[in-house]
Amino acid sequence: MDTALHLEEHRAALTGHCYRMLGSAAEADDAVQETMVRAWRNLDRFEQRASLRTWLYRIATRVCLDALSENSRRMRPMETGPVGTVNDTLTTRPGSYWIEPIPDALAVPSDVDPAERLMLRQSIRLAFVAALQHLPPKQRAVLLLTEVLGWSAAEVAESLDTSVASVNSALQRARATLATHDLTQARAPLSDAQSTLVDQYVEAFERYDVTALTQLLHQDATLSMPPYSLWLRGHEAISAWLLGRGSGCRGSRLVPVPACGSPAFGQYRPGSEPGQPHQPWALLVLELSGDRITAMNSFLDTAALFPRFGLPMQLAP
Repeated sequence: MDTALHLEEHRAALTGHCYRMLGSAAEADDAVQETMVRAWRNLDRFEQRASLRTWLYRIATRVCLDALSENSRRMRPMETGPVGTVNDTLTTRPGSYWIEPIPDALAVPSDVDPAERLMLRQSIRLAFVAALQHLPPKQRAVLLLTEVLGWSAAEVAESLDTSVASVNSALQRARATLATHDLTQARAPLSDAQSTLVDQYVEAFERYDVTALTQLLHQDATLSMPPYSLWLRGHEAISAWLLGRGSGCRGSRLVPVPACGSPAFGQYRPGSEPGQPHQPWALLVLELSGDRITAMNSFLDTAALFPRFGLPMQLAP
């Protein structure tokens, strides 16, 4: 097989790794491209003491560390300020400020066993990626290489040109930081009951039955809409938004497209005139815990997101 094809086989694995490091699908794509270039240029140095994928992970980690400054961090609206109200002014921040969603298909390789696939899907969930952003870059890399990829401290030390003691120290600090974040929902796979819950959510949303929809939400569920900084919490605020300033979503259609290891949908709102095609509005990622939905994350940069997710730019009415 051609060497370039050998490298290409590992693109999804590398994209997932770079996404966890960077919190951005677009930046992950760029990092993987740079990884492929560096690998191609240095193929003569590949000694095959490790697998090709392991060697590529090492290069990708270095690429990401080169791209990150010590304070590099993407966020979610819930981390930027206090909970808002439905009457707050909508202010935006640039795309580089926010964690972005990523398609499962681009970030999770298909050639791994089910247990590893589950771990890789769980580690691209929004809550986990957001928690990683609180770690300095080196700690982020150490934690991902050990906890997600299963490398030994010696392997990580060799990859990062540091000592085993330094790796163990960074790992201990990283674990302590993550322990301050509630990542329960980022670890649990979706149950059959939760799959039914998601189906009920879609049905209620497309009917725009806000009463039925809010009954599916946790009492402290959040609604966020990057690039807006505004975020809301609780049934009353979310209902008021959907029936008020968000009422243009009435008549929307949801097209399933798994993202961030979670149920996700391309949301299309009705055209401005009857009979016109539905237009892209948001990439909606749901978070669940137990028997309720805990977060509705609507990412509004459809011009960038829908092509990446393979979603059409309009739907027939």
